[in-house]
Amino acid sequence: MNQPINIFWFRRDLRLHDNVGFYEALQSNNKVLPIFIYDSEILEHLPQDDARVPFIYETLQNMRQLLQDAYGSGIAFYHGNPVSVYKQLLEDYTIETVYTNQDYEPYAIKRDSEINVFLKTHDVSFKTYKDQVIFEKDEIIKGNGTPYMVYTPYMKQWKTLFKTQSLRIYDTKPHVHNLIQQTNLPNLSLSELGFKPATQKIKAYKVTPSLIQNYEATRNFPAKDSTSHLGPHLRFGTVSIRDMVQKAVTEKNEVFWQELIWREFFMQILWHFPHTVNQSFKPQYDRILWRNNESEFKLWCEGKTGYPLVDAGMRQLNQTGFMHNRVRMLVGSFLCKHLLIDWRWGEAYFAEKLHDYEQASNVGNWQWVAGCGVDAAPYFRIFNPTTQIEKFDKHLEYIKTWVPDFQELTYPTPIVDHAFARERCLKTYKSALQ
Repeated sequence: MNQPINIFWFRRDLRLHDNVGFYEALQSNNKVLPIFIYDSEILEHLPQDDARVPFIYETLQNMRQLLQDAYGSGIAFYHGNPVSVYKQLLEDYTIETVYTNQDYEPYAIKRDSEINVFLKTHDVSFKTYKDQVIFEKDEIIKGNGTPYMVYTPYMKQWKTLFKTQSLRIYDTKPHVHNLIQQTNLPNLSLSELGFKPATQKIKAYKVTPSLIQNYEATRNFPAKDSTSHLGPHLRFGTVSIRDMVQKAVTEKNEVFWQELIWREFFMQILWHFPHTVNQSFKPQYDRILWRNNESEFKLWCEGKTGYPLVDAGMRQLNQTGFMHNRVRMLVGSFLCKHLLIDWRWGEAYFAEKLHDYEQASNVGNWQWVAGCGVDAAPYFRIFNPTTQIEKFDKHLEYIKTWVPDFQELTYPTPIVDHAFARERCLKTYKSALQ
């Protein structure tokens, strides 16, 4: 009979240090086999040159190499449907427990439920842990047991609860000797996964004391490279949320801290209301008669609307996989309100292009600009894409970087007149909401 082992399943937690589930697995009585599954259900929808897959791939290969060199172990890689992968694992090993960290997106919840049921039929325990957030699911709720649907009271309660707790860092290093002693674990190449090296690169994050201290003063100006670029790293767990919150607390910067809380606010909203992935939180907004003009959507995607700040944002996104947060609000508002194109079209485009795409935040923010989500901007709040330049890019530094042709005769005329679009939007929304 084979010696029983436990498995740790890496997912949105691609780091060895301060990883709750990994720490708990290493504390167990059995040797631990670390695995990662390249989920075909997810990968099949991505383009071959998607920058996120090589980023995940390189991160994991570096982790595998470190475990090989330092501990005579590694990470086993698989590609396919997770249930099918576990069928194979059960043929190869005697498994007692699978450890992993909690994932809160609707697909992940469904997948984990199926895995749990499957493992139970083989007498294998499935244990999940809170790792990618400080507070999860329904840890922060109103006195009546219902979830918060407005950010500010949620944030205040978050901070109140946080002050009653101490941040624990999970030091895995003393326990890594409990890994399975095997270096020839299954591996995969990027091409075997159906992908190729990307031309775009995911930037390293930058969370220095000076960036945090100056965050409030500089964060709204897209020409300044003063954002942390934390998004993809939080998304894939190459950094610990506990570490980032600790940095924010140390520098006593409330604004930076609150951006991290926004992330958790949207995650708990999606967990409570999974239907909002493709339905408006406020159902009456699904009555809006969107124009959904495909040629106008194409011009928006390409950054050819004739509004320089909108176009700069879209071209930055297409070329780099990143867009400044302030500009995201503007391009989102422009799509939904100036062009009357369904927010779901914009959400899907961002899902494809953004390196830091995270479903809860993306859906939450798109519904915010469309006016149909929790704590949303009122429908009559319509950003003027021209006056926004004066506020946030007065010297045209950002526009000149991404739209060098904006003063040339070849630059397109505005796709729609602002005043006309505003009145059309107000009339359309008002009619739907009556």
